Amino acid sequence: MIVVSDTAALAEHLSPLRHRADTIAFVPTMGNLHDGHLALVNQARAAADAVVVSIFVNPMQFAAHEDLDTYPRTLDDDLSALRKTGVDLVLTPSADDIYPNTSARHTAIHVPKLGDALCGKDRPGHFDGVCTVVYKLFRLVGPDIAVFGQKDLQQLLIIKRMVADLSLPIDIQSGATQRAEDGLALSSRNQYLSASDRAVAPLLWQTLQSCGATLTATPDCEPASIIDPARKTLEQAGFTVDYLELRELSTLQLVDSVDQECALFVAARLGDTRLIDNIQLAASS
Repeated sequence: MIVVSDTAALAEHLSPLRHRADTIAFVPTMGNLHDGHLALVNQARAAADAVVVSIFVNPMQFAAHEDLDTYPRTLDDDLSALRKTGVDLVLTPSADDIYPNTSARHTAIHVPKLGDALCGKDRPGHFDGVCTVVYKLFRLVGPDIAVFGQKDLQQLLIIKRMVADLSLPIDIQSGATQRAEDGLALSSRNQYLSASDRAVAPLLWQTLQSCGATLTATPDCEPASIIDPARKTLEQAGFTVDYLELRELSTLQLVDSVDQECALFVAARLGDTRLIDNIQLAASS
């Protein structure tokens, strides 16, 4: 496995990699890798002849009050885990390399509508930062395939739209959400949870499952009559709910029935830790 720390070295090592590999798959990460990331890497390995992974904590997607400075950085452990998966090349650039004139002065990519709802509303500018760095990494790596997790379903939909709108020749594949035994979606930020909050956290997925099943089983019911009590259940358990909303998948518009492809999205805080999750619902017949 080759590890490069700047984009110039990346270009040098990509040339022989492309010469011997018909297809290259790419998995962008911010490091602090867990089994969810590694599942995406394994999916990439199965889909292509060579795999490139990036590890970069992207300052452009963090607001001033968020955890950029304290975001967990575990590069040695990350590289050790990636070696075991058979990754070919890892890029670990600096912020100065990606944003020579600082991220604050960098051109941003905005995906309207999809990027303005849900986390886009609660974290203004977040998805602009995500799209900008992903686009830059796509241009640097030139992958045939890129793999993103369904845990951040909104991000996945936004990246797919960006790729389509900008005519990028990249197949965006989605990887299933990986969960702990108790159902909590794996996330690098889960380690922020206190022991007591970690014990409560699985209720987020349990509530999504229950709520989703009821919405599907009673399609004529007003969704608010199911979603509002679910929100209260979470709040009574100690969550601060940013949103719990039923939205159509292609547009992320709010919907009032499950007669179309949609998903129930949630973002909620336990203590200082913000958790997100979702459950996709098939259209009722």
